[in-house]
Amino acid sequence: MSDDENAMRGRPPRERDADDMIEQRPPGERRKSSAALDEARLRQQAIGVRLRQMFDQVVNEDVPDEFLEILRRADSRSSENG
Repeated sequence: MSDDENAMRGRPPRERDADDMIEQRPPGERRKSSAALDEARLRQQAIGVRLRQMFDQVVNEDVPDEFLEILRRADSRSSENG
């Protein structure tokens, strides 16, 4: 909540010091964490691409004849009972 919102609600402003407002990391460390974040994003993207490829392969596979026969029998039984 901002100091203005606190004042409107009759609350005293929150005490803050500079350490609360400024990120206390050396510039080199910020670059390292950014590089690590970029690497993690690239890794996730590569995993996503590979998963989509695998999914597409499975979806495009032919259905085995034995499975189709089982489905046909199940359909005929349900139509006889229904």
